[in-house]
Amino acid sequence: MQNIRRVAAGLAAGLALVGALRLTGDAQSKPANIVLIVTDDMGYADIGLHGSRDIPTPNIDALMKSGTRFTDAYVTGPYCSPTRAGLMTGRYPQRFGHEFNVGPGPKMAEFGLPLTEKTLADRLKAAGYKTALFGKWHLGSAEQFHPQSRGFDEFFGFLGGQHSYQDVGPENDRLLEGRKPVASVTYLTDELGDRAVDFIRRNRTSPFFLYLAFNAVHTPMEAPQKYLARFPKIENPQRRAYAAMLSAMDDAIGRTIEAIRAAGLDENTLVVFFNDNGGPTMAGTTINASSNAPLRGSKRQTWEGGIRVPFAMRWTGRIPQGRIEHRPIIQLDVLPTVLAAAGLERAAGESPNAAPLDGVNLLPFVTGSSLARPHEVLYWRLGDHMAIRQGDWKLVKTQDGALREGTFDTIESLADAQLFNLANDISESKNLAATEPAKVRELAEAWLLWNKQLAKPGWPPGGGGGVPH
Repeated sequence: MQNIRRVAAGLAAGLALVGALRLTGDAQSKPANIVLIVTDDMGYADIGLHGSRDIPTPNIDALMKSGTRFTDAYVTGPYCSPTRAGLMTGRYPQRFGHEFNVGPGPKMAEFGLPLTEKTLADRLKAAGYKTALFGKWHLGSAEQFHPQSRGFDEFFGFLGGQHSYQDVGPENDRLLEGRKPVASVTYLTDELGDRAVDFIRRNRTSPFFLYLAFNAVHTPMEAPQKYLARFPKIENPQRRAYAAMLSAMDDAIGRTIEAIRAAGLDENTLVVFFNDNGGPTMAGTTINASSNAPLRGSKRQTWEGGIRVPFAMRWTGRIPQGRIEHRPIIQLDVLPTVLAAAGLERAAGESPNAAPLDGVNLLPFVTGSSLARPHEVLYWRLGDHMAIRQGDWKLVKTQDGALREGTFDTIESLADAQLFNLANDISESKNLAATEPAKVRELAEAWLLWNKQLAKPGWPPGGGGGVPH
């Protein structure tokens, strides 16, 4: 029986390798379109596939089922801006000082994603892609940081960390069409979905990169009556508004995927979907009635509830449908995966001394041609919050209070960090530090070695105005 299993496993691996080789060849001969969908502050438990009972998310569920979904997917930032900086660069944002959120207004005008970093949009635009961002940027508000200065041909959205859904916003963070203020908006989530559909239709004959960055379900809690009416049984008014906002976004995601199908682009479009951080459930964050169950913690913490997120990749005929992948990944992997799907070398047009990527191309792992782990170790630092995951072991030190710059530089500074084995304790409920001191020291030393490679934060925590994005 064991021999039969080995033969079957070998045959499966061989077929997967053939598929992976075909994928690489096809991608190089016909560059894939890229649709990147990012949601904002959504709770881990608030989609159907993760157990939601009061908020149906049929389109998100269908998207995740139609490709490969990842159970152990992470983001580098327990809150918004660092995650987006890592997404656009494929590098830990702490390497180049983008550790904290960037706020709007004159106090933070000089800060943003450093100009030394080349973005994913820069790379794809240079390769002939039509590029567009619809939604939230949060990587700097000055002209040099504007999306159309960082590789995007089209932009409709806002530059800061949060925005009204029903009006154009304040003078220092207006809703923009390109660089021009927008005069009015009906409901922003609907508008972003409409823009995505229109962009796909207009560019169906040329390679395109669409970054659809919803601000839903971030505060403020605003939803039209047509969406609120879907949830008459939810009594808590904030949870009801949250449900309505999430339902509107689910509709917009469904329209976007349908536009890909209608354009005949299913087999030539890589769709990546994930949430930017855990739901904000802790005092001092922008609480929106989300739930991260069964994970512990909140946005702005390095418990699993702050950094583990829903994540899926869909590419009809190229990426397995209905597959569930348990190997740990991180949003840094999006950039190298997208470049591989586009048939591009990361170094094209770059200096041979360009900084190495921290992300990896996930295509060999999802097609089965690689049975290794994409990452042996993952790391986090947000001021005085830290974590490291190695295999199923996680060492973490986090807290509830205001963010402060970190002072971790010795083993002693991590003496009270907690240790968990995520294989059987996803909720981080059983601290094993006292019974596994050797593992604590091993992980602490590995994290400290990584920490020494990082830059000092480019600006202080707080977002330049105290707004807890």
